[in-house]
Amino acid sequence: MQDDLRAELDAAIAACPAGDALAVRKAAVRVLGAARTKGTAAIEAAFLAAPFEARPTIRAYAWLTDCIVAEVLRIATEVLHPLSNPTAAERLALIAVGGYGRGEMAPHSDVDLLFLTPYKITPWAESVIESMLYVLWDLHYKVGHASRTVKECVRLARDDFTIRTSLVEFRYLTGYAPLARQLRQRLWLDLFRSTAPEFIEAKLKERSERHRKQGGQRYVVEPNVKEGKGGLRDLQSLYWIGKYVYNVETASELVGEGIFTEDEYQTFRAAEEFLWAVRCHMHLLSGRAMDQLTFDLQVEVAERMGYRDYGGRRAVEHFMQDYFRHATRVGELTRIFLTAQETTHLKQEPLLTRLLPRRRRAKPPYAIKQNRLTVADEAAFLGDHVNMLRIFEEALRTGTLLHPDAMRLIASNLDVIDRAMRHDREANRIFLDLMLRHGNPERALRRMNELGVLAAFMPEFAPIVAMVQYNMYHSYTVDEHTIQCVSTLAQIERGELAEELPVASRILSEGVNRRVLYVAMLLHDIGKGRDEDHSILGARIARTVCPRLGLSRKETDTVDWLVRYHLLMSDMAQKRDISDPRTVRDFAKAVKSQERLDLLTVLTVCDIRGVGPNVWNNWKAMLFRGLYTATRQALATGLEDLNREARETEAKKRLREALPDWEGKALRAETARHYGPYWQGLSTETHALFARLLRELRDDEVRIDLELDPDRDATRAAFAMVDHPGLFSRMSGALALVGANVVDARTYTSKDGYATAVFWIQDADGHPYEEVRLPRLRQMITRTLRGEVVTREALVERDRVKKRERAFSVPTSITFDNDGSEIYTIIEVDTRDRPGLLHDLTRALAENNVYIASAVIATYGEQVVDSFYVKDMFGLKFHSETRRKALERKLREAIFAGAERART
Repeated sequence: MQDDLRAELDAAIAACPAGDALAVRKAAVRVLGAARTKGTAAIEAAFLAAPFEARPTIRAYAWLTDCIVAEVLRIATEVLHPLSNPTAAERLALIAVGGYGRGEMAPHSDVDLLFLTPYKITPWAESVIESMLYVLWDLHYKVGHASRTVKECVRLARDDFTIRTSLVEFRYLTGYAPLARQLRQRLWLDLFRSTAPEFIEAKLKERSERHRKQGGQRYVVEPNVKEGKGGLRDLQSLYWIGKYVYNVETASELVGEGIFTEDEYQTFRAAEEFLWAVRCHMHLLSGRAMDQLTFDLQVEVAERMGYRDYGGRRAVEHFMQDYFRHATRVGELTRIFLTAQETTHLKQEPLLTRLLPRRRRAKPPYAIKQNRLTVADEAAFLGDHVNMLRIFEEALRTGTLLHPDAMRLIASNLDVIDRAMRHDREANRIFLDLMLRHGNPERALRRMNELGVLAAFMPEFAPIVAMVQYNMYHSYTVDEHTIQCVSTLAQIERGELAEELPVASRILSEGVNRRVLYVAMLLHDIGKGRDEDHSILGARIARTVCPRLGLSRKETDTVDWLVRYHLLMSDMAQKRDISDPRTVRDFAKAVKSQERLDLLTVLTVCDIRGVGPNVWNNWKAMLFRGLYTATRQALATGLEDLNREARETEAKKRLREALPDWEGKALRAETARHYGPYWQGLSTETHALFARLLRELRDDEVRIDLELDPDRDATRAAFAMVDHPGLFSRMSGALALVGANVVDARTYTSKDGYATAVFWIQDADGHPYEEVRLPRLRQMITRTLRGEVVTREALVERDRVKKRERAFSVPTSITFDNDGSEIYTIIEVDTRDRPGLLHDLTRALAENNVYIASAVIATYGEQVVDSFYVKDMFGLKFHSETRRKALERKLREAIFAGAERART
């Protein structure tokens, strides 16, 4: 190609007017641009035909760039700035650095160049460099460049690790070759050879900081393929250090140095090729340098790489599971490699520190080596297969991390964990003790999982390793979520969350069956990823696993129940009105005992906190605390105590106490004007607020009270006005217009025709509205309720689904429940969330003469479950199937129309 390109380029330049540098540049850009377009198209076509074969692709992009860059330098030196008799100072070597220096380029990678000169840069070299850069910029390359002498390179690299790293992988392209050889020699002799410890230390710090910026977790839902934990940069760090310390040219040479085994190197190659393939597809799909694997790109990359839906899971979920499995292997490799380099090359701890008896001695066949636990006698270790678990117990007992030699030994001998070992009583005792005895089960479980021991010892766990839950709710893979849940449980036990989780902390301090709770926590999501309901399948798996672990029949039954119903409390608290006595009565009937209530409460709290950062908040805490307290009381005093009349009498009594300055006549009027549900659904504080808002309220007046409710992490918006049809919909629309998310709502009509409605709202980040934002909130609500703003029209611009979120599809499910409440039909709408959804649903209900008493909103990322407690226009439940089907059709039409509007 290069000869043909050169001939075409020379012909185009020959046709330019003599001495016309601009014409030469334009001709060069035209010919080289066409060559680049043709070349990249050919590379992309070949890559799409073999979408996993990244290595030829990244080499091809680098080779194409080499050809073009070399020709640009030739034009600059021979045509634009020729020298008939160059001096020694007028020499120039063109060097590729960074990723380009490795000869690896994604479609839109930067072109990093070093212009190397023997002495201080001359005017001729400046002109050449300037002309080159103009041509490369005109060709739409993103060029990083520097002009330095050999001496300057060494001096700057000594002080700047970024420059030093870029020079570790420099590659000579064209120009005066002796300069490149001189640079390589001087870097090795004057810098690299004597500074390995400081370079390794710098790379370790850089890696830690990089991971911190990317979230600190390997299993983030939108990983950065280049910079994230387990990404390409981690693999490249191995290459940099290997080249720096051992002066090797390729990663394969590290096998000869004894750093990797051949199997580990093959793992390196497979992970590197997969990650590069993903990155190349991302660049091609986005048309730019894109390294964040966003939700929308995940779907498209999975499709391009040939993944398909099967086994009850989407193609994108299979793709992301493969991604995280490779990321985990990268983590294993980098941990082994970097820890080995750290212990070999970095300074040891001060002598005094080493002499102090900080840690316990290791029992045979183990030993402490460089402050890490290793295997002193491999034959003895492998002679007892249970040692594959015992080593993790020893690490917790001695307070040490595993040495890379031990990790390597474990990973290469997983086959010894066979059926006999899985049923070995001692092995199962150790496994349970890892969770129950040492106070830090997360550390043991995570290391066992990363090394493959957890899946080998408990094969039922293997399918959920690195399994992605493709939604915006879960921040982690299923296995990482499980370990996070166990970690939260251990934190509660250690008393670290007593202030945040007082109920769960009290339950554990009073004592529960810890074996049951920890095993249920480990198994609660083990059935995910199959066609069957994961709770039912998980319970069935639990009945197999629990006896193997040594649990009794009663303990197994309890774990079975907890896994089968681990979502029950979450659904009841977040999707039902817990002020309704029927909700508490039904939940109490399901749990049956205080023991199960306690265990399920702790499991549920840990499960929600393990979903991701900031998922647990005061609002959820209030819901679960309320349901737990009411159910505990019902179990203690009897379900017959849960009746509306008793609650109504108690609520009226408390209101009288809350309004001591009111006259008896006014109090009697206030307590007589409301129907029963009003007294059961609101707190005394809210009853007192509405009493004041309704007092002497004119028929043409709208009264609004906005106040922070810190106990719920929300802002309470209360309204009082004359009732009229569609009021709930107009209020929800007004709130949507200011970007408010409704998390709960109650609306009641008094006997004298006044509407009392209260909404608990949060901003887009899930926080209460700050005081300074309340005036605008009040203004927009007032204008909307007065009809000055047409909600449906105003919502058009706000009711949009972000591009990165459009890949998520949530099937719509609408159910009618006439048994969950004594006086209302509960309509549960499970669908895709968007800003104007609640307004659309309540508008459709209003247009069909449906009275909404309350709405409970539960949001799970892109999915929302809106539960409406409703009656028909005659105050009756919806018993007619014909009417239910007609109403379901209207709701589905509203959802579909709104979704179409949001996509346009």
